[in-house]
Amino acid sequence: MREKIRKMLSKVRIPFIEVHLEERQGVLIRYVGKELELLNQYVDIGGNVRAFSNGVWSLASFNSSDELKSNIDFAAKQARLGGKGNKGKLARTKPYVDEINLKIKDNPRDVSIDEKVRVVKAYNSQILKAKKVQSSRVLYEDVFQRRFYINSEGSDIVEEHVYCGIGFTAIAKDGANIQMISKSFGDTSGFNIVYGHEEAVEEVKKDAVDLLKAKKVKAGVYTIIADPLLTGVFAHEAFGHLSEADFISKNKNMQKIMKLGRKFGRKSLTVIDDGTMKGMRGSYKYDDEGVPSQKNYLIKDGKLVGRLHSRESAFRLHERPTGNARAINYRFPPIVRMTNTYIKRGNMSFDDLIRDVDNGIYAVSALGGQTELEMFTFSSGKAYMIKNGKIVSMVRDVILTGNVFETLKNIDGIGSELKMHGGLGGCGKDGQFPLPVSDGGPHIRIRNVVVGGKKG
Repeated sequence: MREKIRKMLSKVRIPFIEVHLEERQGVLIRYVGKELELLNQYVDIGGNVRAFSNGVWSLASFNSSDELKSNIDFAAKQARLGGKGNKGKLARTKPYVDEINLKIKDNPRDVSIDEKVRVVKAYNSQILKAKKVQSSRVLYEDVFQRRFYINSEGSDIVEEHVYCGIGFTAIAKDGANIQMISKSFGDTSGFNIVYGHEEAVEEVKKDAVDLLKAKKVKAGVYTIIADPLLTGVFAHEAFGHLSEADFISKNKNMQKIMKLGRKFGRKSLTVIDDGTMKGMRGSYKYDDEGVPSQKNYLIKDGKLVGRLHSRESAFRLHERPTGNARAINYRFPPIVRMTNTYIKRGNMSFDDLIRDVDNGIYAVSALGGQTELEMFTFSSGKAYMIKNGKIVSMVRDVILTGNVFETLKNIDGIGSELKMHGGLGGCGKDGQFPLPVSDGGPHIRIRNVVVGGKKG
């Protein structure tokens, strides 16, 4: 089939054309309360043809190899409609011929459905044993993917991935007061990732019940200590998306704001997106344009030094491709996306970070959030007041808001321990969700953060 595709592409008179083929197999198991709500085992096979000519892309997807020739002809014909007036091109990259076969000891594909259900049911039963826990949600997912990529420049790549993860949510109730807390685990190491989380489940139960008694935080401006999970969400949501160059390359205002060399923080601040990290959920060897994944510095020593690219956005900004063109599956075109995004660790201990905080908040985990250009709003999963350098009472309804550039400048302390999080779910952009990513960092201290909550 691959030889046949190469011959087909060699006969097409168009500047660039590529073929993606994909096989995906997965299992989804979900308990809600006492009920097994979902048990889904699936196989999905398909592909697409993408053609590029004079700045115009066309895409045709299919589920049968019998449709390949007609889709190659269709995609090439549609791309030619751009005409010669457009000047768009693709940045040059070396064509690669490679095959990456999956080699793990604990492949979730080798584990029975019965064992997967047993594990999920056991965690769910553990959650429901707690008093005041009204309901629960436990989700298991594993995905195996084999991708084929061939283009008219000579690239011919086969790459296999596997992902496995599990997540827990406890929902506690006291009258009209309802609180929930979640935690998840997941990576590419194999089925072993789902075992041994009984202590984490106990923590989720306890936190949900404790949140019922926690006071609402008083609105104001605080020094915030963000835990590694919230640090990662901030790095990804607030700054990572601003670094995706498909958006920057089309927006003159953002090109001025995101000018390379601009100072965004103290010299201790470094933000990285690294698709080469071993075992992480966002890792791969080649992106969906056949470009190798890389360790890309976005901010280094407080200055903006890079951004994330596809081949097209790299050409527009006269920069190099970074291996960040990704699609969630064959039904969609690759767009610029993050991989594993994090703030580099510093040299401060946790005690160092909180020692001189007279009135602050230790914000843990992320319940949700949204960004609008440089503005962000995040909710922490749980939080604790800091008084005179010590963590005291739990508080709830902690909503952090601000301008990402001002917030980066206000990071004046960075912890020494780096933690990454993959979990379940993923990143969403332009209708493509969920894309596998990881994010993380150390604990960080941020001065002058606006926190919403109870007034007065």
